[in-house]
Amino acid sequence: MRSWALALLLGALRTGGAPAPARNVLLLLADDGGFESGAYNNSAIRTPNLDALAQRSVLFQNAFTSVSSCSPSRASILTGLPQHQNGMYGLHQDLHHFNSFDGVRSLPWLLSQARVRTGIIGKKHVGPEAVYPFDFAYTEENSSVLQVGRNITRIKALVRQFLQSQDERPFFLYVAFHDPHRCGHSQPQYGAFCEKFGNGESGMGWIPDWKPQLYHPEQVQVPHFVPDTPAARADLAAQYTTIGRMDQGIGLVLEELRLAGFHNSTLVIYTSDNGIPFPSGRTNLYRSGTAEPLLISSPEHTGRWGQVSQAFATLLDLTPTVLDWFSIPYPSYSIFGKKQVQLTGKSLLPALESEQPWATAFSSQSHHEVTMYYPMRAIQHRQFRLIHNLNYKMPFPIDQDFYVSPTFQDLLSRTRAGQPTHWNKTLHQYYYRDRWELFDCSRDPTESQNLAADPRYADVFQLLRERLLKWQWDTGDPWVCAPDAVLEEKLSPQCRPLHNEL
Repeated sequence: MRSWALALLLGALRTGGAPAPARNVLLLLADDGGFESGAYNNSAIRTPNLDALAQRSVLFQNAFTSVSSCSPSRASILTGLPQHQNGMYGLHQDLHHFNSFDGVRSLPWLLSQARVRTGIIGKKHVGPEAVYPFDFAYTEENSSVLQVGRNITRIKALVRQFLQSQDERPFFLYVAFHDPHRCGHSQPQYGAFCEKFGNGESGMGWIPDWKPQLYHPEQVQVPHFVPDTPAARADLAAQYTTIGRMDQGIGLVLEELRLAGFHNSTLVIYTSDNGIPFPSGRTNLYRSGTAEPLLISSPEHTGRWGQVSQAFATLLDLTPTVLDWFSIPYPSYSIFGKKQVQLTGKSLLPALESEQPWATAFSSQSHHEVTMYYPMRAIQHRQFRLIHNLNYKMPFPIDQDFYVSPTFQDLLSRTRAGQPTHWNKTLHQYYYRDRWELFDCSRDPTESQNLAADPRYADVFQLLRERLLKWQWDTGDPWVCAPDAVLEEKLSPQCRPLHNEL
């Protein structure tokens, strides 16, 4: 028996054999959040609640999403399966209309079968309902996403309602903030990041528990992949304000957990779904688009509180981690035919006891919006990242909400006028990419020098390519043969060449 599984079993009994308090899970998810926090060494922003949580957590320096897009990432978090395996190829809402396959057994479904009470507050953004059922749900499906995702006073009240109605079952509560997502495309009256929503000004409404923190453009820290321009700095300053609102919301949620008496029996996880909505961020499989904050606080693993882990983790690991916490076996089932689905992620609980040697992360993207067909597959192994751009003959697509952003509009204007962009690449380089991109992130942290064709890295390229291909086969990737072959799987799965000159 695994050592941490034995500890869970032994910990299930108090002295004298009486049952211990039920173990619970609180998952806190940012929406397009990044490393804008004091916990991750950003001294320009004030995030006291995240910083305090980090002191009671293991902080992961190498955590990655498996897909840099909202719905696909959330589906991957809640299934432990990459987007190409669970079916959520792109965004769920409106005309995009992507859904996971009917046969997928999600985390909330598995938990309900094991008599764990489930709740979701905030942005759900996945479907169908039968695949992602929650016992307690206040989301965009039955409420205003602004109210359940950004109004932290409303979120606090809903968390209190969930906890006060708790029965004898253990619980899994998923609080999915809508901050710091952009809203210039959907609710421009509230600002580029909805930073004015609820600030008490005329027409903006009022969030009683929020004390807005305003930032000047010259104060922000500009990530290396974002143009250092006045427009981008103002954009980041607005983003900081909404991160501050989420941070205060996290503080309120954790206080409700304490007041209800569950803080000493609850595993708390904080992360984000994908990269920040800036150039090379969200929708990209570069490190800047896939690296995520990850804090895991266990009341039973205090020895590593405040420590930093270099072990690689991915959001595909969250389902195995939660199942392990509840001592629920990993699922094995079939979505199509007789082929069994196996989780390829791992439990992160061992990393709460000691440092782990994990050094590989995979990612897979096919769409974002329905028109944004640009399939990519990637592997990060130690310092090397290999990206396969399957649709590399086409320009990289731009989503609607990023297109109208001040940062991108300024970048377009500067490019058209032939003015300096103060960016680490040109717009042409951003649009048109090589089929294979290989980076040594230890020597090239900005991922600017493609080594895929360099003969000195031929062995590294081949090793990563083989590992990536194996993962695609293991996870039933329909794109495993693309773009220069067709998958023939009726008799014996194999790639049949197209001779299409790629």
